[in-house]
Amino acid sequence: MGIWIDTDMGGDDIFAILLAARARQVDGVSLSFGNAPLPQVRANAAGAAEAFGWTMPIHAGAERAILGTVTTAQYALGQAGIPTRGQTLPAAVAEHGPALPALAGWLEAETEAEILALGPLSNLAVLALARPDLLDRIGRVTWMGGAIGRGNHTASAEFNAAADPEALAILLARNVPLTMVDLDACRRVEITEADHAALGSSELLRDLFGGYLDIALSRGRPAMALYDPVAAACLAAPELFTTAPAEIAVELAGGHCRGRTIVDQRAPERANARIVTDLDADAMKALCLSALEASR
Repeated sequence: MGIWIDTDMGGDDIFAILLAARARQVDGVSLSFGNAPLPQVRANAAGAAEAFGWTMPIHAGAERAILGTVTTAQYALGQAGIPTRGQTLPAAVAEHGPALPALAGWLEAETEAEILALGPLSNLAVLALARPDLLDRIGRVTWMGGAIGRGNHTASAEFNAAADPEALAILLARNVPLTMVDLDACRRVEITEADHAALGSSELLRDLFGGYLDIALSRGRPAMALYDPVAAACLAAPELFTTAPAEIAVELAGGHCRGRTIVDQRAPERANARIVTDLDADAMKALCLSALEASR
């Protein structure tokens, strides 16, 4: 059975898609703002499709959050939303049809559909509001987002949650089956300069991998967490993960805590989602690197 990927198309999103596509057929991709504004995300997607030979249909979705704001990670990732060590994705132009009718049409033909979400959840929230009749066709949304502990966009909030917390709240309120692969889980899978030196991938992928690693190196840290690929691995190799039920809420107000995910495991009977509680970090890292090496 194929999967759908919802993404804001940064560097680790590309790594995640390469990993997911090795294990599962990708039936479609929807794009949203996040790592960069949507026009840049679309340019990234067109360039990645040309560079890596992607043939799955790609669709343009949310330009802004449910309440109209546009928050990007360009402050950390640069104007393109993809840090590099000098190379760039090919300059390409592609036609991207609208995401909502494409995603709805896909769900109409699916049961127990699986969606890999790698950015703000705006596209899925729009679907939930526009086509609530399709939500029972979703078997699972695996989302790289949220944080049980400290955030990365703010001290409290993870970026994908903070960029559109209302979108997450909408999905939780409608009992969309969600598995949250949060910052704490992803931070257990780290890459270093030694991994970059040993990577036997294409020159472009090596450059993108190095640029992604530089996010940490530029801040004096010797290792960088592999975020989106960990969520992709949750679909590609679920045996490497342990998950548990949890009741998740998201803070929608507060100057310091907006976007924070509150995860409560005290009462499993109140659970509205699942969270990753354990994973095989070494096997996960090897899986991610092997996917890059296979994408020459």
